[in-house]
Amino acid sequence: MSHPLLQNWQKKSKERQKHYKQLLQTVNRQKTYEQLPELHEEAFSHINCLDCAACCKNYSPRFKTTDIKRISRHLKMKESVFIDTYLRLDEDGDYVTKSKPCPFLGADNACSIYDERPSDCARFPYTDEDVLLKRPAITLMNSSFCPAVYYVLEKISQIK
Repeated sequence: MSHPLLQNWQKKSKERQKHYKQLLQTVNRQKTYEQLPELHEEAFSHINCLDCAACCKNYSPRFKTTDIKRISRHLKMKESVFIDTYLRLDEDGDYVTKSKPCPFLGADNACSIYDERPSDCARFPYTDEDVLLKRPAITLMNSSFCPAVYYVLEKISQIK
């Protein structure tokens, strides 16, 4: 993460949470949606997820039924055994991992089920889709631990 914008990004993100909240409410949505794919690509040209993996270390994706079927098949486990071994129901009634970090995260920050990972993981950090603007609470939380979300929000701030 050598881009100047990313220096001390965690501290800066914490300081700018109010700004981001306002930005997400007032930004020109159509213009921003059009620019998200390019901003997403730009962010990931400077950021390697394997350097960080904070998402996998501190949070859990939702494991939807299709994810559970696919992953348990891949692991050659019965779905019920997969659920009993790795998952619990959260307060929203979604399946999430029982433990943190994610049980599929390796010491090298790589995912042992990467090709079969939950759709939430594949889509994270949502910097190339409308979730970034439509779910501001998630975006604000993600900006506190994901440098890519911070980067994209900073770039959106410059567009306005």
